[in-house]
Amino acid sequence: MKRIEFPNDFIWGVATSSYQIEGAWQEEGKGESIWDDVVHNTKIIKNRDTGDIACDHYHRYKEDVQIMKALGLKAYRFSVSWPRIFPSGKGKVNQKGVDFYDNLISELLENQIEPVITLYHWDLPLSLQKIGGWESRKVVDAFVDYANFMFNHYGDRVKKWITFNEPLVFTMWFYSLGLYDLKPDVRRGYLASICVNAAHAKAVEMYRKSKNSDGEIGITLNLSHVYPKTDSELDQEAVKYVDGVNNRWFIEPILKASYPEDILGIANKKFNLPEIPKEDLLLLNDNPIDFLGINNYSCTRVSAEKPDDLTSLRKLIKRERLEEREYSEMGWEVCPEGLFDLLIRIDKDYNHPIIYITENGMACKDEKIVDNVVQDEDRINYLKQYFEAAHRAINKNVRLKGYFIWSLMDNFEWIEGYSKRFGLIRVNYETQERIWKKSAQWYHDIITENGFEVNF
Repeated sequence: MKRIEFPNDFIWGVATSSYQIEGAWQEEGKGESIWDDVVHNTKIIKNRDTGDIACDHYHRYKEDVQIMKALGLKAYRFSVSWPRIFPSGKGKVNQKGVDFYDNLISELLENQIEPVITLYHWDLPLSLQKIGGWESRKVVDAFVDYANFMFNHYGDRVKKWITFNEPLVFTMWFYSLGLYDLKPDVRRGYLASICVNAAHAKAVEMYRKSKNSDGEIGITLNLSHVYPKTDSELDQEAVKYVDGVNNRWFIEPILKASYPEDILGIANKKFNLPEIPKEDLLLLNDNPIDFLGINNYSCTRVSAEKPDDLTSLRKLIKRERLEEREYSEMGWEVCPEGLFDLLIRIDKDYNHPIIYITENGMACKDEKIVDNVVQDEDRINYLKQYFEAAHRAINKNVRLKGYFIWSLMDNFEWIEGYSKRFGLIRVNYETQERIWKKSAQWYHDIITENGFEVNF
């Protein structure tokens, strides 16, 4: 057994997102989001679940903050529903939506929990999707106006801001799935990602000019270390391509103000992309972030059978399960060494940025309940391994400053509906009862002691 301890100023938190927990989908002036449209007008969500009620956090936020206090959390990362603030995406402000977040922030601060706001976690106002969504520079401008309102209204109390959550997912993946209009189109995903990076840079610029610019601002990227199946030259090339599309395409504009030339060349050849505006690159260069948020759950394993496979993510990324590995209920490999290798690589290749793990966690069955506590030892074991990997990275001088578990409570898991449970707190969706899990009790002890004992 050995004991590991984290730095005294290390921030322990949890993360959620607005659509996944709030509910109240059309109450008190809120406009429709693209996810309201997806759940009501398509059949792609498991069990036809919706976020109409979700965890009813909109009405139960005080109870939920008390759970956070009991956990001992130092910080709470949550996202704001853009259409709850601007029902049409721009123009008239919905005061009741503004009041909700005012009240939530006040409740957090009164309980000594730092609010960390993500401006965009996928719930685009539907009216903005209808004018082009993230492929449109008009939507970029609307986002900047929304961000400016947020900074000026809440920035006296909120000192940590995140512009976007996982651009890879809501651009490349959602477009390739055809989520927005049921027409899969990878090219449009590339175009959207370029616009999102411009929106990010402009929002950072706006923050620096705001009256409350004394905090920190960054972005959250979902990053996964890529491992080859073999040492063959083909598999090494597969690593380079998959890492290029899923990681470098999003890291390098933010941290180097450039796009990776190899991926740009392939994308231009396949999709005939327009030239990336020079003003975008200048904006990215002139508006660096204060920290990088990383969401990481697993690693990626790749292999190429023939050279023709080398520009196909679908053919390169291997989904088969390895006998010696554990897997979550999402089918994701438990891969703590992937987090360690990723942190070391980001630190080395991108000039030692300040980093927060803004999401990490595990979906489990959570079926066994004893004395009204969910017995989720598998989640505890997962988190122990990932915390230990993070601690090793800190000992290698990686500037990791905090860790946010996904998630505070079970919630609407997008296409999976309510079929997957990630929470430290179990939610009974019929009664809205919150039930503690063993992992929540364990996490409370981690926060209290700022460390734990490991035996591996």
